[in-house]
Amino acid sequence: MEVFGIWVAAFLTLCIYSFLYRDNPLYRFAEHLFVGISVGYGIVLSIHEGFIPLAWNPIWASLTGESLAGLWKLIPIAFGLLFFARLSPRHTWLIRYPIAILIGFGAGIAIPNMLRANIFEQTRGTVAPFGAIYAGTLTPWEIFGAILMVVGVVCTLTYFYFSVEHRGPVKWLSKIGICFLMIGFGSAFGNTVMGRVTLLIQRVDFLLIDWLGSIGALF
Repeated sequence: MEVFGIWVAAFLTLCIYSFLYRDNPLYRFAEHLFVGISVGYGIVLSIHEGFIPLAWNPIWASLTGESLAGLWKLIPIAFGLLFFARLSPRHTWLIRYPIAILIGFGAGIAIPNMLRANIFEQTRGTVAPFGAIYAGTLTPWEIFGAILMVVGVVCTLTYFYFSVEHRGPVKWLSKIGICFLMIGFGSAFGNTVMGRVTLLIQRVDFLLIDWLGSIGALF
């Protein structure tokens, strides 16, 4: 069975990489199989880790008299069922209520996290090294990096500051900010390419060692 699994994985890998030649039925088969398995796995996971422990078990316990605390969960379950109102043209307007609750709840969670991650933590990460500079625990290169970080942040924010016309010093600061942005985009793109190449190396390693090795083991 282990060898059979290796052959199935190798076949699907070759089907996916066959797209490098052109679109073909083998590639579409592997693509549809991947999408179908992903959707099926997500549905089963939602049922066993969401619906059963969070909805079915509490309600069943309430109906059998074991615990009445689960009855309050009928309220969110009822709002969740309103998503299916989209299937009825006469009752489509009911879907506004669960969507409004979902967006409001999601925004209430996301906004503080975004502020903390993108503003407070970034500000702390930019300013924190200067405390170490004052304490004298940084090397000259680390001091240079801390100063360069502040220059990059100030220049980049200046580029996105449109309340003042970009002339004179503001213009030059914004140009330096563009350079920092290009460096950041380039490093992000390079990191993405490295990640994809790593996946390719792993698949080639699987084909050359595991798959061809299983062929040698059979014969």
